[in-house]
Amino acid sequence: MSRRAHVPRVFVDAPLAAGATVELPEAKRHHLATVLRLKAGAPVTLFNGDGNEYAARIDHTDRKHMTLAVEARHSPRRESPLSITLYQAIARGDRMDFALAKAVELGVTAIRPVFTERSKVKLDGERLARKQAHWQAVVESAAEQSGRLIRPTLESATDLSRCIAKDTDRLRLMLAPTATGGLQSVTATDRIALLIGPESGLSDHEIDTAATAGWQAVTLGPRILRTETAGMAALAALQSLWGDLGG
Repeated sequence: MSRRAHVPRVFVDAPLAAGATVELPEAKRHHLATVLRLKAGAPVTLFNGDGNEYAARIDHTDRKHMTLAVEARHSPRRESPLSITLYQAIARGDRMDFALAKAVELGVTAIRPVFTERSKVKLDGERLARKQAHWQAVVESAAEQSGRLIRPTLESATDLSRCIAKDTDRLRLMLAPTATGGLQSVTATDRIALLIGPESGLSDHEIDTAATAGWQAVTLGPRILRTETAGMAALAALQSLWGDLGG
């Protein structure tokens, strides 16, 4: 028996409804038509962040345009009951891409890239704008690949000191080697902010400042994790303890 062909998922920033026609932007047209070599009539799954998926088919495609006909709306239950905002210290190159993609796969709601005192990445102006656009593409692609029904919000990169007092309505957790308690020592909640430091870790000053602002230090265990591994491990643990990972 042959396996069922994979149906690509595409995020579109537009209203969707059965009977509507959607024209894809060039980058997504290129991916479907040139990379995947899809033709008119091929099925595509669309989502726009409203919590639904939409079955569609390619109605027309040429070298410059692709339109899809939306056929039906479906409402799968695939989003975690946890609302998690990830404060991710900005890492170099592929490490940051990896951290963002895995955070999306593991169900975060929003991501706030932060510069920290020990950050080794320096970005500003046009370089930062290009990097922000690249990160947005990483987040969107990961949402498409992992079956998310939303595209997690990617906020503008900023210094940690400027946002450490935000999200006061959430349980705010930071990974710190000096912490004495783990996640199981924390009272369960469905609204969480999680702070992950850079490769060299958060400075003592940052840990003290965050603690004064109401952040709780926690540890994942005795081993030292890379910044891109720490976020993934913490999110997996949170989803296992309080969310939907593992059923």
